[in-house]
Amino acid sequence: MTATAPRFGPSPVRMLLAAAVLIGTLLGALLAGASPASAHAALTGSNPKDGAVVATAPKEVTLTFSEQVAMGNDSIRVLEPSGKRSDKAKIRDLSSGGTVSYGVDLLSGLPNGTYTVAWQAVSADSHPISGAFTFSIGAPSKTTVALPEREVGGGVVGVLYDIARYASYAGFVLLAGGAAFVLLCWQRGASVRPLQRLVVQGWVTLTAATLATLLLRTPYTGSGKLADAFDLGGLRDVLETKTGAALISRLLLLGAAALFVAVLFGAYAKREDEAAKKDLTFGLAIGGTVVAAGIAATWALSEHASTGIQPGLAMPVDVIHLLAVATWLGGLAALLTALYRAPSIERAAVRRFSTVAFNSVVVLAATGLYQAWRQVGSWSALTGTSYGQLLLVKVGLIVVMVGVAWISRRWTRQLGETTAAAETTAAGAEEEKEEAEEADSSDPERAAQLARQKAAVATAQKKKTRDADPSRSGLRRSVLAEAGVAVVLLAVVTVLTTTEPGRTEEEAAGSGGSEAAATVPAGPTEIKLPFDTGGQNGRGTVRLSLDPATSGANEMHVWIDTPDGKPLDVPEVKVAFTLKAKQIGPLPITPDRLTAGHWSAGAVQIPMPGEWQVQVTVRTSDIDQTTIDKNVKIG
Repeated sequence: MTATAPRFGPSPVRMLLAAAVLIGTLLGALLAGASPASAHAALTGSNPKDGAVVATAPKEVTLTFSEQVAMGNDSIRVLEPSGKRSDKAKIRDLSSGGTVSYGVDLLSGLPNGTYTVAWQAVSADSHPISGAFTFSIGAPSKTTVALPEREVGGGVVGVLYDIARYASYAGFVLLAGGAAFVLLCWQRGASVRPLQRLVVQGWVTLTAATLATLLLRTPYTGSGKLADAFDLGGLRDVLETKTGAALISRLLLLGAAALFVAVLFGAYAKREDEAAKKDLTFGLAIGGTVVAAGIAATWALSEHASTGIQPGLAMPVDVIHLLAVATWLGGLAALLTALYRAPSIERAAVRRFSTVAFNSVVVLAATGLYQAWRQVGSWSALTGTSYGQLLLVKVGLIVVMVGVAWISRRWTRQLGETTAAAETTAAGAEEEKEEAEEADSSDPERAAQLARQKAAVATAQKKKTRDADPSRSGLRRSVLAEAGVAVVLLAVVTVLTTTEPGRTEEEAAGSGGSEAAATVPAGPTEIKLPFDTGGQNGRGTVRLSLDPATSGANEMHVWIDTPDGKPLDVPEVKVAFTLKAKQIGPLPITPDRLTAGHWSAGAVQIPMPGEWQVQVTVRTSDIDQTTIDKNVKIG
């Protein structure tokens, strides 16, 4: 058999250029219309602020975050200049409305000087975050406290955790993608030992990596000490978190996956009745899809997709994205195994995988565009943040893989079926084996030895004939190149899932003013708003005071007066704060009535400084109500 290298005309180039233009256009349209949102939690404010100098010791320290976080009693530590702890070590959840805020009470009688606030939390997308800042009472002073240098989630524990995460993704790809390759492309491969080992190795890798991730979770989000991986108390705390529940669910689903693999390489591989095998194929395809989707959902339910905007849509999209990745990359690994280790593989099976891979790439592109819009949000974040830059690397690797896949597709067209010579050799070896068994029936040991020798010769002849096929050799080289790029791509994906999304990174940088140093505490802000509900005694004036009118906790008072300045006791007063520039709010506040015409609310949380719109709703009767508003500078 002779074969020539496939010719590459301009069509692949045109297709790649067209795909690049299409992706760029869609991505540009998505990013242009993006709105702010968060995925990784970020500190957006504190009271006292970073670098602030306050006249008297505050009663508490509060932190405000861009999204929900998990905190323990030791998550906020306030240290005196001498290093002595000055907080009561009991976290209070001060969140209200759309504001996420936590505080810790301080001890009484604190001396003047510079205090250090060190905090640590776990973001809603499962990643640990931490930070530290200082404030001073009376005047700044020297301090013996050094700001933490170790980044939470780093060190040896962080490296091991990242390795376990990479192994988890790799195991899932081999398990789900290898099984899909057998069912969709090459059903005869269910009885091929190298393919069986590949899928089983995927299951073992994913199971071991999940257990390792579960054990490393305590030191990864806490102390950073590897010995804490075996802390039963910490493990119990992990199991109560969203991430812990997802990991336990994954282990349970892996039990179902083990049963699926046993049937696939047991009863299914041995089934000879085509009708019965067709029904079993359908059943395994449905069951395998459900189990694979469930395993993929354990990532979607506990990481980036579960937080930020549109989580109800983002999570199923993330599941579909992961399944498309596994089908493509896992099928690629299975094809590579078949090309190198199996005696032969039909051209029809390779062509079926080519179709499956193409459809997977289409799904991958569609879901990836949505994820890019959701996590990046702007052109500046795409090129100016770590997440955006990694995303560009990921897209570049996918384009390279598609280009190499085109070469593989051209080789596939020239791939011949099993040659007649190989079949003749195999048949001859089988006949010789049978003759040897008949001739040496009186000596079973000699017959067995001859049979093994004949089988070895036949296998070697098959391999020689297989390797002599230039089309097969070309296909093996191109698929090997795809697999090499896939290994790097999987590493980039692993890093990407632990990187702060571009949206949040830009928001945190944009809200840096909320953490700017302040030399004097801010004073209260007061506004006056006339109103008229249209009913009897429906006219008057609202006076609203906000103290200290900074980001973080504030005390609010509302007075309602008649036109002649007397207190007006109305049935209901409601207040809402909206930061239109950041699309935050409205944050509803319902103050408590103190006396006639006087309402108040403590710990009103303002997440960040800016030009806030204050809306006050006054109801003077069952049917008479009006809402008035005014913009006020806070922070």
